[in-house]
Amino acid sequence: MIHKYKLNGLNIVLDVNSGGVHIVDELTYDLLDNIEPPFEAECPQDVIDKLSKSYPEEDIRDCYGEIIELYNDKILFSEDDYEKYAQYSVASPVKAMCLNIAHDCQLRCKYCFASTGDFGKGRKLMSFETGKHAIDFLLENSGDRPNLELDFFGGEPLMNFGVVKQVVEYARSREKEYNKKFRFTITTNGLLLDDEKIDFINREMSNVVLSIDGRKEVNDYFRVLPNGQGCYDIIMPKYKKLVAGRGDKEYYVRGTFTNKNLDFSKDVFALNEAGFDQISVEPVVGDDDIYALTEKDLPAVFAEYEKLALQLLENEKKGKKFNFFHFMLDLDQGPCAIKRLRGCGCGNDYVAITPDGDIFPCHQFVGIDEYKMGNIDEGTFDQEMKADFARAHVYSKPECRECWAKFYCSGGCNANNYQYMGDIRKAHKISCQLEKKRLECAIMMKAVKMADSAE
Repeated sequence: MIHKYKLNGLNIVLDVNSGGVHIVDELTYDLLDNIEPPFEAECPQDVIDKLSKSYPEEDIRDCYGEIIELYNDKILFSEDDYEKYAQYSVASPVKAMCLNIAHDCQLRCKYCFASTGDFGKGRKLMSFETGKHAIDFLLENSGDRPNLELDFFGGEPLMNFGVVKQVVEYARSREKEYNKKFRFTITTNGLLLDDEKIDFINREMSNVVLSIDGRKEVNDYFRVLPNGQGCYDIIMPKYKKLVAGRGDKEYYVRGTFTNKNLDFSKDVFALNEAGFDQISVEPVVGDDDIYALTEKDLPAVFAEYEKLALQLLENEKKGKKFNFFHFMLDLDQGPCAIKRLRGCGCGNDYVAITPDGDIFPCHQFVGIDEYKMGNIDEGTFDQEMKADFARAHVYSKPECRECWAKFYCSGGCNANNYQYMGDIRKAHKISCQLEKKRLECAIMMKAVKMADSAE
């Protein structure tokens, strides 16, 4: 399988199974529209007749021969070596957890998927006892995995900062006993940050996600306090102070764009100009949200992604490089085979825990009762549901099997698939189209850099 497209004046051909990227001339690009394996020894006469209106016959024959060589060398139209790994997509140890330590929030963000923090189940904070049970659950269900990941999430986790500190201390106290190492992350809206919390986060958290939507006017339209006041001026100085003290530890600022700010590249660059070099801006998707992207928005979004990609390339030439997470792509090695087949591990090696101790496949499934997997306080855990998520990979999702992007998106978001298509194995079409466009931009950027390096 190949995928070919034109972008930034380049003719780009992706060999899906090998991951190889080729920048080709017009003749090769057009010839690939007319041939596919199994190949004949010589270029078919009907193909020559068709293309000879635009290209010399000798060039067509030579180009066909070059394609045959690439095919024989398993560089183009390569065989699928990944399907054999699908049989290994069985239930694996739990290695990562999203700890919803607070189902409450001081903000009333207009697009919030979590019902402004309580996930539709009422505002509450997790007790330390439940937090301890969550750590115990992760330790006991992680098998021989030495490295464990735990993300403090909400709502707003800093509303339960005392328990955050207790949980971290408890987890650290059990690392040696279990021969494990915890890697903590926290996601915050920044309102409650102070020197004590900043020092703790920069000491204990391997990563921190800072929520802000870019330009002040955009952020303060969407991310508001109950009285309607925006939060930009409150959080920005705190974020800058936190990042200044991070050292070499990871962080990123995380924004959201909607159908009201389709010029979101301006928000990306506004965040960079504010001093941040690790940036993610995610789209709102859905069916009935007044801010969600719809089919009619896609041309504008696609154009904006292209604009952003070209500007990032230009910035890099000027020594102003920063990371935009949607365009970060490793074409050389990439993630392991199993990761490429089933992505984030939702419901299998990754789970979310609510303040009540309920277990869900991930934070986006929280509140969907049919996907409650058990309860850590009660000692229940639905192994069959876990196994079903392990079987949810690109080869068990019919549309994904035939998609050129399958090894990069890994079957998409199971939660989005369920919420908008009613089935974790049915791809959410708008999410797919957005992902494909981002991938095309990322591949183009990588191809440009590789070509420049070669020259």
